[in-house]
Amino acid sequence: PDRTMLTNDPSITAWGWAVLDWQSNILKVGCIKTEGSQKKQRIRKGDDTVRRISEINRVLLRNIKHYNVTYILSELPHGSQNARAAVMIGVVAGIAQTISDTLGIGIEWYSENDAKKCLFGKKSVSKQEMIDKITELYEVPWTEVKYKDEGIADSLAIHYAAMEMSSTLRLLKNRNK
Repeated sequence: PDRTMLTNDPSITAWGWAVLDWQSNILKVGCIKTEGSQKKQRIRKGDDTVRRISEINRVLLRNIKHYNVTYILSELPHGSQNARAAVMIGVVAGIAQTISDTLGIGIEWYSENDAKKCLFGKKSVSKQEMIDKITELYEVPWTEVKYKDEGIADSLAIHYAAMEMSSTLRLLKNRNK
């Protein structure tokens, strides 16, 4: 395929993603689910976190290579209920930024609120409202698995916000026509 972009809703438990061409056609969507298993395997939390990072990296890198991804968009994770959640926010942001830096692929970060404001003009939106709105705007091959479709919808909401807000993307889109 020609040059493409990867858009992300990063999370250690359910990382939603989509690959699109520069005309906003969806080529592939997915949601990377990882589960903690340190108790079952009797390993340290840190070792289990590293295993989960590797699972996410493998899927993202395989798709970046297969679809010739030349630009990355990502939601910037935010908020946390506790220290463990705060660590995971740093981990998932680090995954996307490290892939960008290592492969020399540009990345832009957007907030969840950027996406909601671009799509709805407000900050408070339900998961189902997000899925319904994304269905109006994109031809999405939904999985019919609730958590997966929520992650995919959120990743596409970041794409929509980026296409609305980014002067860099507008330039790159025109160059890739």
